Amino acid sequence: MNASSPRITGIRTFLMQAGPLGASAWGEVKTSITTKTRNWLFVKVDTDAGISGVGEGSGWPRVVRTAVEDMAHVVIGEDAFDIERLWQKMHVAMMGHGNSGVVGQGAIGAIDMALWDIKGKALGVPVWQLLGGRVRDRVRAYAHASTPEAARDAVARGYTAIKTGGVKNPVEKAHAIRDAVGADVDLMVDLHGPPWLQAADAIAYAKALEPLAPLFVEEPVAPEDIEGYRNFRRKVDVPLASGERHGGLWDIAPLFSEGLIDVAQPDTGRAGGITGLRKIATVAEARFCTIAPHAGSLGPVAEFASLHLLAAIPNALIQEKMDPDWPGRAQTVTAMPELRDGYLMVPDGPGLGVDIDEAFVTAHPSERNVGLPSGGWPAGTEGATLYAQPRHARQVALRTGRG
Repeated sequence: MNASSPRITGIRTFLMQAGPLGASAWGEVKTSITTKTRNWLFVKVDTDAGISGVGEGSGWPRVVRTAVEDMAHVVIGEDAFDIERLWQKMHVAMMGHGNSGVVGQGAIGAIDMALWDIKGKALGVPVWQLLGGRVRDRVRAYAHASTPEAARDAVARGYTAIKTGGVKNPVEKAHAIRDAVGADVDLMVDLHGPPWLQAADAIAYAKALEPLAPLFVEEPVAPEDIEGYRNFRRKVDVPLASGERHGGLWDIAPLFSEGLIDVAQPDTGRAGGITGLRKIATVAEARFCTIAPHAGSLGPVAEFASLHLLAAIPNALIQEKMDPDWPGRAQTVTAMPELRDGYLMVPDGPGLGVDIDEAFVTAHPSERNVGLPSGGWPAGTEGATLYAQPRHARQVALRTGRG
């Protein structure tokens, strides 16, 4: 231990109710999963040097807050610079509770993120400098669009990559957007991996999407369906992306070990923090796999953390950007990443380069954090709300709208 390093004196949590997404991640539905239930959990780690670091944890923010508060005693009194050792120690502390998945990784990750922020501030350098220095000074970003009009608007704002999809007519939607934006814009299609989308249907979707040359097809089957991933991989010639619902390195590792994906999408708030993300990126590099972090319902602190990581790794592909988003996003933090010509500029300030407005966060207390999507289920099944169920209207779902 270094006697001159700052020592951790306390951990504070800030849970807020964030406003609705500007574009539904569920895809053309009446109420997306996150529209009225999106919570952001921020964590501040305080030290005896008067330096505080900020982090963000996802996975189930209300539950992650409890996990962070329970974990605090494990790291209080420790050297804040010992990031890897504390990451390992928190895993050992969690071990007796079983595989805690995205909740455990969200809690560890929020604290870990704040520790990187502390170290960068103390040394007067950006986090990307601590990660080995930057290999790029800007990171390509993509926006979401469910309609041709929304896609054209995104291109007009400078984006050169668009993601569409969802559980309702994703093939028809993707073809319409390709017609709207032309061949020079990269297109990604998210099938959202619902359990009722079996491998045979996912393969048929992907084959119908092949003429569009997608940058990737995301989550074709449920994350539990490893055999489905194997079947998809054998029969489809499009890049495959997945990982957002996996809880850190060990959850996503099987996708790497069998070569099942081309693009890894660890969620910045539930993948074990910057330390966890870096480990995932290193394993991905060994498999010639690129990184495109999931943002989804995440807040602005996690976005900064993701930019630092992507600035410092060779295999960064693209960053998800929730644009448009709730206007309060910008009020939640002291800075926002600069978007220029479809790229997010890498922050240059010490640490993460961002802090939260505690008063604004406190003024938006959490109301609820669990909800159900509506409007995107197979016909006649929404009322049952079954996790595993048959797929209906297959021919309609596979149509392209071209006759």
